[in-house]
Amino acid sequence: MAEEELKKSRTALDAKWDACIDLTVRRFAYSSLAGTLAGLLFFRSPITRWASVAFGAGVGIGTAYTECSYLFEGSVPKWTSSKISSVPYGSSQEQQK
Repeated sequence: MAEEELKKSRTALDAKWDACIDLTVRRFAYSSLAGTLAGLLFFRSPITRWASVAFGAGVGIGTAYTECSYLFEGSVPKWTSSKISSVPYGSSQEQQK
């Protein structure tokens, strides 16, 4: 019984790693290609062309890292800050009058 549960969790972990590696390779390749095309269209200098390729590759790796971290943790991102107050702006000033 315990061996079956261990095997299922191991299989799930392997599937997550496979998905993460596939996502990373694809996003890196597509973003690098987009950076190459943008560099060829918009820039003349070889340095700026390489910079656009590097920027595209960085964006691809960054988005893949974010998606993989959500995949492994199993949670959605928290976009709101805990510092934001739920009280409307004008209501605190009206209470003082």
